[in-house]
Amino acid sequence: MPRSPEQIQQEIDAARESLAATLDELAFRTSPHRLSEQGKAKVQEFLTSPPGKALIAAVGSLAALVIVRKIVKAVRNR
Repeated sequence: MPRSPEQIQQEIDAARESLAATLDELAFRTSPHRLSEQGKAKVQEFLTSPPGKALIAAVGSLAALVIVRKIVKAVRNR
């Protein structure tokens, strides 16, 4: 049974609406601002967790050690 022009137009309109919704969803998912905010939130969440705090302490200790060694080396070379 052949489709009427109205049925074809309805199918085209439905496909167009579906495609528009898909494109809107893709635009939302790949929004640079949204991805940036999501990344910031994940980093903040990690840095406030126990492993994140341990990492901050380790990096701080390493930086302090390097600075102290440079100061001691500079004083010895005077």
